[in-house]
Amino acid sequence: MKRNLPIFLLLGAFATVIGYLFSKVSWVGRIGIRLFYSEYGVFKSWWKSSLLVMVVFLLLYGIHWLVQRKAQPNTSKAVHFVAILVSLFGLYLTYNDFRQDLSHRWLGERFHLGFYLFWAGWITICLHFLFSRKNTIPTA
Repeated sequence: MKRNLPIFLLLGAFATVIGYLFSKVSWVGRIGIRLFYSEYGVFKSWWKSSLLVMVVFLLLYGIHWLVQRKAQPNTSKAVHFVAILVSLFGLYLTYNDFRQDLSHRWLGERFHLGFYLFWAGWITICLHFLFSRKNTIPTA
């Protein structure tokens, strides 16, 4: 557990900043959430957004931990690398969506930055497992 404390603290910092940025939706975005998209009301509160992002980060961490623990070393490295590619593609799609969709463009740059940091957080999780050594159980 001590070994994982720095990554958990980093993910907690990411989640806090992301939650704060999500709560800084533009005025027009707040009106849109209140009137038309009430299911996105979680973005109006920074601590609810932070908690949601931290839960997602912990789920992703758990998935990567299971892959690291159960798969062969080459397979686990391949899975982590593919996850980096998937997250980079998600970052591109998010950027493209925020530039093309008018209703998303009106949410504001700080809100957009929160989503970009989310993808960076997932990449951080992938890099953590990609460059950490796999625990091997000694056979006596």
